[in-house]
Amino acid sequence: MKPFDLGELVLLAALWGASFLFMRLGAHEFGPVALAFVRVGLASAMLIPLLASRGQLAALRTHWKGLLLVGALNSAIPFALFSFAALSITAGLSSIVNATTPLWTAVVAFVWLRQGLTPWRALGLVIGFAGVAFLAWDKASFKAGADHSGFFAVLSCAGATLCYGVAANATKRYLSGVSPLAVATGSQFSAALMLALPTAWLWPAALPGATAWGAALALAALCTALAYILYFRLMSRVGPTNAVSVTFLIPLFAMLWGALFLQEAVTAQMVAGGAIVLVGIALALGLVGPKSR
Repeated sequence: MKPFDLGELVLLAALWGASFLFMRLGAHEFGPVALAFVRVGLASAMLIPLLASRGQLAALRTHWKGLLLVGALNSAIPFALFSFAALSITAGLSSIVNATTPLWTAVVAFVWLRQGLTPWRALGLVIGFAGVAFLAWDKASFKAGADHSGFFAVLSCAGATLCYGVAANATKRYLSGVSPLAVATGSQFSAALMLALPTAWLWPAALPGATAWGAALALAALCTALAYILYFRLMSRVGPTNAVSVTFLIPLFAMLWGALFLQEAVTAQMVAGGAIVLVGIALALGLVGPKSR
């Protein structure tokens, strides 16, 4: 990976790490679905004029099927799931589960695109998912009347990362050659269309306050509009597997922002679970093991 691409990867990690902070600030007042809609709706409003100024609006019509699929799996569904998780668990923990995205990308590539999976990479998948199970198990309680919100929040994050894994491979298969700006714009606009009706039904009775709106605006402008331009540009240059490796760095930034602005604690179990996940990812991506040497 070239130094410029690596710089963009770090910037993207910082932006997406901040998204978990902003979701924590906005989800309680907006609700998960409404926050996801505001996020993609505002991002679309920012991106469409930019796409039009470059004369690329026709790409939305030409590739609308692929953009609908990627919009659902890369934005609409996972944004709502992560916003739901933000109601119960910390930004740092959400981001650690989010780090399993490369694992899901490898699994989907193996099943769907028939990409090879060596024994070492298969071991990495097992280890990575074991790390998530380790984190989720602490949130599970089998006592009658126990609060299961944390456990379901972790499962929601895992479901969101599965969506990301499918979306990364779908982008490679159906949207190769499409400009990153067109993919970013079309996917956010598609997500906004999908979430519009559920949001009308689930819009909060009380108008969200200034902090929640500020968080939603930051999510839209920085963590979505700008971030997805960077993401799809990276994907077009370095490929989906390398692009989703951004999730290695996201937990570091998410825990940093959470500790600085929300005084969230970084527990020993989070560090241990995150380490297990990262070891699994390193094996699954072939960064360590016999092949890498």
